[in-house]
Amino acid sequence: MSRRLAWPARLRLPRRWMPYLFISPFFLLFAAFGLFPLLFSIVLSLHSWDASAGLGAMQWVGLDNYAYALTRDDWLRGALYNTLWLAVVAGVPQHLVALPLAYYLHTAFKRWRNGVVGLYFLPFITSTVAVSLVFSALFSKDFGAINAALRGLHELPLLGGLFPAGAIDWERAENTRWMIAIVVFWRYVGWNTVLYLSAIQTIPRDLFEAARVDGVRGHQTFLHVVLPQLRPMVFFAVTLAIIGSLQLFEEPFILTGGTGGTGQAGKTVAMHLYAVAFTDGDLGTASAIAWLLFMLIAAASWLNNRWLGRPH
Repeated sequence: MSRRLAWPARLRLPRRWMPYLFISPFFLLFAAFGLFPLLFSIVLSLHSWDASAGLGAMQWVGLDNYAYALTRDDWLRGALYNTLWLAVVAGVPQHLVALPLAYYLHTAFKRWRNGVVGLYFLPFITSTVAVSLVFSALFSKDFGAINAALRGLHELPLLGGLFPAGAIDWERAENTRWMIAIVVFWRYVGWNTVLYLSAIQTIPRDLFEAARVDGVRGHQTFLHVVLPQLRPMVFFAVTLAIIGSLQLFEEPFILTGGTGGTGQAGKTVAMHLYAVAFTDGDLGTASAIAWLLFMLIAAASWLNNRWLGRPH
């Protein structure tokens, strides 16, 4: 007959500590891979450090890294302009298209709605590397399908004057940002559409029926019934767009080969941060740029909260 093995009394934990024991792996992993790097980056932003020389080579510089990034780093100012330009040109149209598109999918499709929504959502879940590589081929100056389509549209008798006759060099400085904006818009408009569609489906049917009784029809229903009810979701979606746009990295990095394109026209703040840290080896300045970017995101999110987050 077997006997139960029991822990010594001095090694037993009180029952009230058992829940904390079970969730402790999460906190240990978060402390090691989340909290420690976060705190270390704050310390690192106040030091000059050659990582290859070890921790003993860290030299205190105070706020010099922040001062350099704000006053003497011309590439950072250019990258910030590119990032804000892409946030406006690629980010704002996403919501202007996704809102009416979500309402159209909600009203026009019944049986096949989920399949159509899945097609719109597909670009968001596709690998960023794959998307960027495919669009790199599509935007090729000599052999790309986009330039071939533009040449075909130019030959149309009525619309030909609206499209260029020659091939567009998408690697030129004035065109690089447009190329990135097109890819970002194509990739994320479906994500926002799904967000807004899910919110529309939670609106009580009684509101639509009451509006119909009052004579509200068509686009008036969208403007006066749907949009006011979508305010919390718009706030959520715009907040995600702000964070994602200001941290944009993968698409411009791959489309420009990691260089930012001609004249650095496609370099974002995240790309510049990466170059400063891993190309120049200046981890202190890179950490300072990261925290300046965090402050910018926090300020933009606060403004969005003041605009959309509070009921009027």
